[in-house]
Amino acid sequence: MSKPRLIGPLLRGASPATSSGAGTPRRIPDDLLRQVSRRLEVMSLIAASLWCLGPALGHLARARLSGDPSAGRWEFPDTIAAGSVVASLGMYWWLRRREHDPYRVMDLGLIYLVAMAFAIGVMMHVGPLASGEPSPHADLTWIGPVILMFAAIVPAAPWKLFLAGFIAASMDPIGMVVAQAAGRYHFGPWQNALLMHYSNYLLLGVAMVISRVVTRLGLQVARERELGSYRLGELLGRGGMGEVYLATHRMLARPAAIKLIRPEALGADREAAELAARRFRREAEAAASLRSPHTVELYDFGLTEDRTLYFVMELLEGLDLETLVGRHGPLPANRTIHLLRQVCESLEEAHAAGLVHRDIKPANIHLGRMGLRYDFAKVLDFGLVKPVTGMSEDSLATAAGLTPGTPAYMAPEMARGDPVDGRADIYALGCVGYFLLTGQLVFEAENAFHAIARHLSAQPLPPSVRGGVALPPGLDQLILACLAKQPSDRPDAGALGRALEEIPVEPWTQEDAAAWWRHAITPAAVG
Repeated sequence: MSKPRLIGPLLRGASPATSSGAGTPRRIPDDLLRQVSRRLEVMSLIAASLWCLGPALGHLARARLSGDPSAGRWEFPDTIAAGSVVASLGMYWWLRRREHDPYRVMDLGLIYLVAMAFAIGVMMHVGPLASGEPSPHADLTWIGPVILMFAAIVPAAPWKLFLAGFIAASMDPIGMVVAQAAGRYHFGPWQNALLMHYSNYLLLGVAMVISRVVTRLGLQVARERELGSYRLGELLGRGGMGEVYLATHRMLARPAAIKLIRPEALGADREAAELAARRFRREAEAAASLRSPHTVELYDFGLTEDRTLYFVMELLEGLDLETLVGRHGPLPANRTIHLLRQVCESLEEAHAAGLVHRDIKPANIHLGRMGLRYDFAKVLDFGLVKPVTGMSEDSLATAAGLTPGTPAYMAPEMARGDPVDGRADIYALGCVGYFLLTGQLVFEAENAFHAIARHLSAQPLPPSVRGGVALPPGLDQLILACLAKQPSDRPDAGALGRALEEIPVEPWTQEDAAAWWRHAITPAAVG
């Protein structure tokens, strides 16, 4: 494969609302829009607290400072405050219950803004605080600052924000007009109410500027996420080394997953960063050379201007084996054999090419549908793959703090730092099979060091004993053979696949798999 190509600078002259190459306007990424829901959750909870504290402190101030004998009585403004508490908590509960369409959340947030402004207007102009002649000077209430806060957290369409903000800003004048009609005080013509609250409208103008800045920042994120021929969408996952985004090819409209490795994730030390960059380049080269249908397909890879590495991979729908067992418990023996055989096919090709994965674990084995085939396994994350020969670079990687593997699935020779070959992957696959059959790790331990120590010296219980289930003849022995301490005592990937095929068990058919996926997995559970 050719060297990673450096993507040229993105065009800066286009408007944020212009097309992004596929004929559709650029929009704020969905994962950023979903943050609006979290912000509104916090804001509604804070509002509920303030609606409790504000009236309570108001009553206390009237009782202590003016000696008002009626300060302890329940009044109409208290009813408004109580209703606002209920509305705020209702907003918080609705947002917390489940994920909602971000645009629906933004519209509801603007309605909530108007409702809170109405409540503030009533509080300010009806009740004990509204008695007497109003000041001829401009009155600054909480409505203006609330409009500013909403503009900063809700990147709504400008016309929607202006409409909701204008209605909210008018709640003070409307409250004064209603109060004058009720005979509470007199301020002359209704235009005076507007003049006395011109600050609300000035702050609405400021809010429009803030909203435009927030929206442009979101669109800038969308623009910066465009990598080569791919445009990034929502965030799919985040790990210790980088992030994975949904992506779409601009011309082909082909969905893909893009893995980004930020420069800072590679280490502050330049030598360590360059070493890690070579490792991830090796991931791309190794994955691109493999053709097994059970190995995740790599479409492209490269570098951005800020030295971020990216890998464009096929987008898979389904779930990994760790999630599968976590949600549905241990698997039957015939299904476990069906899945392990597919992984063996992927590893057999890699090992024949002199490559070792070195991080085989349930989270790195994806299960889903491929065409008309269900329960189709794919081996993921070849970030730690390496040639069998040559240990100097790997030793440097370990010294730089980039130790490969996962302790719960780590072969003894890898834990010792000895040279490894494909049989280390077989050990890890034995651990995976053990986990699928029992729902438990081969060795439970308090921490990573204890786990490694047990892999080095302890003998595992047979899966049938550990899980308390009857297994087909020979399956216990085959799993334990994969977990042999000496690599020479383990089968290779091809032999393991053939041995699994010979286990006397009723096959797990495509009919079985299709029925399981139809009845056990809902669309919301697939991730």
